[in-house]
Amino acid sequence: MFPFCRKKTLQEAGIFEGMTDWHSHILPGVDDGFKSLEDSLAVLDMYQEAGIREVWLTPHVMEDIPNTTDGLRQRFDELRKAYRGRVILRLAAEYMLDTLFEDRLDRDDLLPIGQEGRHLLVETSCFNPPANMLAILTGIKSRGYYPVLAHPERYVYMGMQDYSLLSDSGVKFQLNLGSLAGMYGSQAAKKAVRLLRNGYYDITGTDLHRTGQLGHLLDTPCADRITCRMLTSGNFLKI
Repeated sequence: MFPFCRKKTLQEAGIFEGMTDWHSHILPGVDDGFKSLEDSLAVLDMYQEAGIREVWLTPHVMEDIPNTTDGLRQRFDELRKAYRGRVILRLAAEYMLDTLFEDRLDRDDLLPIGQEGRHLLVETSCFNPPANMLAILTGIKSRGYYPVLAHPERYVYMGMQDYSLLSDSGVKFQLNLGSLAGMYGSQAAKKAVRLLRNGYYDITGTDLHRTGQLGHLLDTPCADRITCRMLTSGNFLKI
């Protein structure tokens, strides 16, 4: 009835134009993300149409999904050879802070994220932290890496004081755009907006697992002008 009051979608607000997607599960057949090469190629065409410039493929590495570095590199080479579009493809991984990760860290058998190759995208259970979480994060930094915590807004056990302590200790934060779209519930959405407005986020990503999720993100209304402005301000860290 009042079209002039309609909120801009994330795509209309220019959030995806020239964007780097720092977190995705597009690499096919390696985790709970995309299953086929054809589907991965199709969504990369959607990325290009949306204006996304670069995407980091960050498959899970955890005790339940024990991907190897060599295996992921081989699969990435297959995708890169098959892809003919303009989106820049990069390979890293999303590491669960578990025993397998500690072993990989000890052996420096890792796929870091970022152009300098010194950042590690890490996650925990959404409900409980590992008992030795702070020790693991300290171990990451002692080996010359910088931890980047994936989707911190989704961790129900964390409050603002926890985020402040982690940020002050040098941990960087990655925002899931899907959290702003309500894909993980209202509490994650509220925390994402609060963390964003308080300047905690360093990079953004889709955490894309399915093609339909991208369409949903593109069509998501921007919560408010402040959120839109902060997402398009260019203030995010280039790691």
